[in-house]
Amino acid sequence: MGKKRVMLPASEVDLTAVKYQDEKIQAPHLTGLSLKLFVKLLEAPVIGYLIVSRLKKENGMVEMLKNTVIPEAPMFRPEFPPQEPEPGVVFLEEDGQPEERVELALKCLPNYDPAETWTTDTSVSFRYWKIRDYAYAYRSKLTTPSIVAERFIAAMEEFNCKKPPAPLLISYDPEEVRKQAAASTQRFEEGKPLSILDGTFMAIKDDIDCYPYPSNGGTTWFHEVHKVKKDAISVSRLRSCGVILVGKANMHEFGMGTTGNNPNHGTARNPHDPKRYTGGSSSGPAAIVASGLCSAALGTDGGGSIRIPSSLCGVVGMKTTYGRTDIRGALCDSGTVEIIGPIAATVEDLILVYAAILGSSPADQIALRPSVPCLPNLSSSEGLDVLGSVQFGKYTEWFNDVFSTDISKKCEEVLNLLSEKHGCRMVEIAIPELHEMRTAHIVSIGSESLSSMNPDFEDGRWESFSYDTRINMALFRSFTASDYVAAQCLRRRIMHYHMEIFKKVDVIVTPTTGMTAPMIPPSALKYGETDLQVSGYLMRFVLAANLLGLPAISVPVGYDKQGLPIGLQLLGRPWAEASILRLAAAIEELCPDPKKKPVPFYDMLKGN
Repeated sequence: MGKKRVMLPASEVDLTAVKYQDEKIQAPHLTGLSLKLFVKLLEAPVIGYLIVSRLKKENGMVEMLKNTVIPEAPMFRPEFPPQEPEPGVVFLEEDGQPEERVELALKCLPNYDPAETWTTDTSVSFRYWKIRDYAYAYRSKLTTPSIVAERFIAAMEEFNCKKPPAPLLISYDPEEVRKQAAASTQRFEEGKPLSILDGTFMAIKDDIDCYPYPSNGGTTWFHEVHKVKKDAISVSRLRSCGVILVGKANMHEFGMGTTGNNPNHGTARNPHDPKRYTGGSSSGPAAIVASGLCSAALGTDGGGSIRIPSSLCGVVGMKTTYGRTDIRGALCDSGTVEIIGPIAATVEDLILVYAAILGSSPADQIALRPSVPCLPNLSSSEGLDVLGSVQFGKYTEWFNDVFSTDISKKCEEVLNLLSEKHGCRMVEIAIPELHEMRTAHIVSIGSESLSSMNPDFEDGRWESFSYDTRINMALFRSFTASDYVAAQCLRRRIMHYHMEIFKKVDVIVTPTTGMTAPMIPPSALKYGETDLQVSGYLMRFVLAANLLGLPAISVPVGYDKQGLPIGLQLLGRPWAEASILRLAAAIEELCPDPKKKPVPFYDMLKGN
């Protein structure tokens, strides 16, 4: 008796009385031989059960999932209330041609002045080449996609010779790249490029189908049970715009990690400090963009997997509203927390790629009733008026709960500049039950991952999984049907709180991650690593977007004292991609810190 806890209905919770509780995760940090031994114990019949039970109890999961009465009905996938149209936008045709959407997106961008771009002294100030820079260079015959392809191939040869291995691409065929580049070059010679994206080099995360490459999900064997016969929907949309698809980018195995550690193929390194992680699980996509090798990439985001590496590598990454992009052809295509989204060096480039890939699946158009997709009209003065009316929601105690105050101070500085320049207003908010949100997310994504992988796990392939994946699988296998239902009841509660907050504010602002890029322990390269304290810091602010299906973007805002990138996250209302893109563009323009040139960085356009 006395164990049962009864929650108030969410509608009766006083949001003004919420008390912030520090997040503490109880779990060992293991690498090397100690990691191997721990996995052996974890998979032993009796002792493994006891270890998992102890970990769950110490982290409050048993109390929340077993001993709590949750009055809300379960919500098994995001359910969004109707939303008001966004102001200052251009509407896109969801079922139209990707090339037509990209053309409309191009008209939404500020004026492009090639003279200003090409006269900048890159030896004095660093900047990334934009997609429009490449398009101008191709049209002006300053270079060709084929020339850029040869530079790309030479860079890949350099990466493949690194010791220890640090591959950005898992699957890659130089001849396939040359073939696509030659076709693009011919289109430019004939004056018939397919879109502004024609000749743009892009990488695809290894859990998204891109024919003829295998989809391994970061493993060495998954191609044996998953045959790729065609492109994923999002990839086919890019291909129709003339994008040159360079191969399958490295990732944390099956997306089950936040660092990007991959003992199967080698761990991608952070371009700002090769001794540090890129962040995961979209480690290769973020690193390849930050290194200048590709203008953009596609990733997947089930628990910050686009936004975390984008933040740690100093690039832009967006998780769209659940259902805004079609996930058919991705390994996550039956999940309710994960989406396909873009990573790019700049907000402008991210807008162009997003315009190409957006479009709900037919089933989601019926079930989710998405608002008409739109983009911010950055070419119009109306956008400045819209910015002036924006209200930010900031939960200060949560915002400041970071490993280094460099992060919160830099994010605060940029938000203050935005308020001073455009008149945006900050509103103090509180978000209840953050611990419950974390629990609901891990049970949801864990149960969905287990459902998709269990047949292979039971088919004798469990020893082929990396050690940290096997630890996650042991935890996921401990979840019961009642745990899953309880998590979905929590999902409905937390959706209610966020929708109440969005009645008062337009965007919720946080740092993207609670720490900058962590060091790679040398002992973690061979066997992997488990460090849930690091994962807790990296995932601290990102989970609401996944559990609730909300759009969120990470935009770089500067660097810490070690020169490592810091990202600011903007979390928006359902279907409000245009609002967070407008704010991200304004933040990018105002950011006071000059861009740091990554090491390594490859100038694909000029070749120097």
